[in-house]
Amino acid sequence: MVTSTTPQPPRMSSTQAWVNYLSKVELPVLANTLRRINELTDSTSSTVNQLAAVILNDAQLTSQVLRLSNTVFYNQTRTQVGTVSRAITLIGFDAVKSMAISSLIVDALLARSDRSQLLQCLARALHAAVQARCLLPKRNEQALEEVFIGALLMNIGELAFWSCDTQQADELEARLQRNDPYVESQKKVLRTTFAEITRELVEAWSLGPFIKDVVAAGQPNSKAASLVRHSVELARLSEKGWRGAEMDRVLDALAEEVGESTATVRDQVRINALEASKIANSLGIPQVGALLPDGSKSTRSQTPGVPPTDPVLELQILRELSHSLTNKPDINEVCQLVIDGIQKAVGMKRIALLMVDRSGNKLIPRKVAGPDTDPWREAYVVSRDGTGELGVLLPQKVCGIYHPARQTVTPGFDPWLCQVPALIGPLLANGRLVGMFYADNADIHAVPDAGQLTSFSHFVQHAQLCITLLSSH
Repeated sequence: MVTSTTPQPPRMSSTQAWVNYLSKVELPVLANTLRRINELTDSTSSTVNQLAAVILNDAQLTSQVLRLSNTVFYNQTRTQVGTVSRAITLIGFDAVKSMAISSLIVDALLARSDRSQLLQCLARALHAAVQARCLLPKRNEQALEEVFIGALLMNIGELAFWSCDTQQADELEARLQRNDPYVESQKKVLRTTFAEITRELVEAWSLGPFIKDVVAAGQPNSKAASLVRHSVELARLSEKGWRGAEMDRVLDALAEEVGESTATVRDQVRINALEASKIANSLGIPQVGALLPDGSKSTRSQTPGVPPTDPVLELQILRELSHSLTNKPDINEVCQLVIDGIQKAVGMKRIALLMVDRSGNKLIPRKVAGPDTDPWREAYVVSRDGTGELGVLLPQKVCGIYHPARQTVTPGFDPWLCQVPALIGPLLANGRLVGMFYADNADIHAVPDAGQLTSFSHFVQHAQLCITLLSSH
């Protein structure tokens, strides 16, 4: 009985041999489609129709493009998109081109292999692409998608290699499992490196001058190309965590490139990591999304029992607040977002928003949140002149930390008010105190730190801005 076996490809021993093999034997359809899409560079009606035709020719590609077109990442207007032509009109030619390339890469490679190295490379590429797009400071549609695709394809040689079932792939995988040096292992097994294969593939597949600059040896010719390289390095380093000397160096470089502080960029990249997970799910590859770093995990040390802070969630809620204030603001919606931010992101258990009553003499509860706050709804009343047992909680003109004094009386309706450290912040209208935010951690006597005070102040400032906007109308 004769058993048929799939013949193994010949061993490749040069960069050009790998390029020919990947382009002509393993991935000719992907190579040709990418080449066709990248040739459509001008947003004239003819190229728009051509792009739509390329996408509509593939039912799976059409489905994924439409799914991505309805994500906030691409479609911030949240207008429902149901056709490819509508997506191009509403979201833009370059954005749809970016979606198509992302989908093609994912489908073509994952249909061929489920190697762990391929999944990890895809996760890294997608993560880097989202980071580059979100960090780019001067944002026009073409530049956004250029850096996204540049980061996605910066290691296309490595992605293509791991998608192929070859003996050399098995050999390299075995070496890496033994923790052999990465680049040296490539040279021994492939007789070249992934970087060299990538450079030649970019040329052979006509992927464009920007990607050519990104993958070239030596210094990049543009800030955008440099941003892509640092985004790819960031994605690689994040697999081991968000801290460390190498990560700090990359964050410093990115901060300089985008004109922000390193602390701001450090928080932003964690939000971007969460966005990358959402994009992976939209692409139908949750197995890749599962390999992305969890940007929501705070590395901040906490006092036992104190709720954790979450800088990623903080920035997300601040974004929502900023969006709410661009239109006609709703004071109730804004204040609820502020309370959510103080409780869930700043790490405070109990929150109260007090506003002036009709008499103008007292601040009474408008909203409360957290355990054991039901009695506050009726009894938590602060005199605007600072008298009474709760007068000590009256804020000054800026947000601050309340430190309890020994002689302070405990109100009968709550065992911790006035007895534990708290965050307090004023709300003003025409210079007059009209409200205040209060936040504590009940029975936990830990003093809020400077970072928590800063975050608390950011949220209160948004509520203040809402009041200012409403009072000016």
